[in-house]
Amino acid sequence: MLTSLTIDNVVLIEHQVLEPGPGFNVLTGETGAGKTMVVDALDLVLGGRARPDAVRSGAREAEVAALFEVASGSRVAARLEAAGIPCDGELVVRRVVQAEGRSRAFLNGKVSTAAQLAELAPDLCDIASQHESVSLTDPATHLEYLDAFGKLETLRDALGEKVEALASVVREIEKVREAERDRAEREDFVAFQLREIQELDPSPGEEAYLESERARLRHAEKLQNATQGAADRLYEGEDAVCDQLARVSSDLDAAAAIDASLAPLARSVEAARSELADAARALSRYAGGIESNPERLSEVDDRWFRLQKLLRKHGPTTHELLLHKDALEKELERITGAGERMGELEAKRDALLGDVARDARSLSRKRRDAAATLADAIGKELAGLGMGRARVVVDVSPVPSPGASDLPPVDGARLTQSGIDRVECLIAPNKGEDPRPLRKIASGGELSRALLALKRVLAEKGPAGLYVFDEVDAGVSGAIAEVIGRAIADVARHRQVLCITHLPQIAALADHHFVIGKTESKGRTTSHVQKLTDDERIDEIARMIGGVKVGDAARRAAQELLAAKK
Repeated sequence: MLTSLTIDNVVLIEHQVLEPGPGFNVLTGETGAGKTMVVDALDLVLGGRARPDAVRSGAREAEVAALFEVASGSRVAARLEAAGIPCDGELVVRRVVQAEGRSRAFLNGKVSTAAQLAELAPDLCDIASQHESVSLTDPATHLEYLDAFGKLETLRDALGEKVEALASVVREIEKVREAERDRAEREDFVAFQLREIQELDPSPGEEAYLESERARLRHAEKLQNATQGAADRLYEGEDAVCDQLARVSSDLDAAAAIDASLAPLARSVEAARSELADAARALSRYAGGIESNPERLSEVDDRWFRLQKLLRKHGPTTHELLLHKDALEKELERITGAGERMGELEAKRDALLGDVARDARSLSRKRRDAAATLADAIGKELAGLGMGRARVVVDVSPVPSPGASDLPPVDGARLTQSGIDRVECLIAPNKGEDPRPLRKIASGGELSRALLALKRVLAEKGPAGLYVFDEVDAGVSGAIAEVIGRAIADVARHRQVLCITHLPQIAALADHHFVIGKTESKGRTTSHVQKLTDDERIDEIARMIGGVKVGDAARRAAQELLAAKK
């Protein structure tokens, strides 16, 4: 139940607190006073679209806060608990919309999202409006009504998840088929790339080793001359450096025998001679190992050029080249295993399709059973609303198959997230007529009564504690208006009701009466809501009866309407 609704800076409403009571609440007012703004504010706090034009001109932001009583163990309480939102019998829903269009939402002070509000909305409030009575002519909405009546939403949602899983497998099969169409060409390309690498069989870091060996082979003569010449000058040639150092070392040894302080220097010279001798021998061995080998140079050049070609395509180093080789091997394995993968997917698709088809048929049978009961229930409600001769049929038929479809058909019907059924409410307002779609035969008044009948039928099925009727009495008057009012009053015996109306016959039946009006101050227009006393109700209902000028006759009529309620 809604305990209070606080509205700040929404269109013409600067600040207003509406505190509806239990039972039947009615909101009246002159055309343009802003009655629908209250419903729009309630829709906003329940996750409706946040529009910048909802913010009062000159204000930075609009804010709506609703306080609901929440029963322990209810679906709302369970959802809040699952979301980690504390709830102790009350829920404060707050929505803030900034002038530039951004919005924020809060559930019991915890930051939330508009999607979370919208998810809670059906369990808190059911809003029926003129727009909805028009949407009643759209067969696309009728399946939702039928499933709500038959409590089939859980089965439908479970089926939808299975259908999505089936669709995912079907899409995967199509991808494999597309890959299969290009498989031969791709397999040849991958195999060619892999063969190039496998034939060369490079090793990590080989590019550096080949660079070094290639340089040695190309400059063998120069390297041999340089190293052998150095060896000769150091050790092997006439008057070599090592021979000269040997003589120097000998002279210093003789001098050290006279002056011992020269001994370290003598040893240093001898050590240098020994190191140079070792270097000369190493250079001589290197020179001896160098030879001009055109055949080996040709082999190294060929391998170096082949490796460079692969590195340009897949490098720049052998590390990246070997990683690419591993990737090619895996892709080739995947391509060659495509046939096996297709078999697995097709088997999975067939198993899922069997499961989905079984559930879809079961849901369809339950819908047909519920359809007959729903049609009878609506017919009885219409009889009480002055359409006693109306005959209602809730037609459940297979969804036409469009031919080509991503999903396979079930029993010739197109498979959708909602199953294999299309649902349409048909009505024959008068005896002897064949039932026809609502959009072809129903007047505005008949649509309003059909919507009210449907809401009364669904009222016992749905969890919402508050029902809002936004001028669903449009297009009716006189005795039918009173019948509709009493039907709404009957709903109010079981649920809290907020009804926006322009009909005095309906307003007089309410338990609590609010009126909305406009005032002008300093060039600004402001709407305000006021709860009426018994005397004030007489004046308001008289205004609704008599127009701008309220006479004694209108007041007497208003008193009679209020007295009739009792």
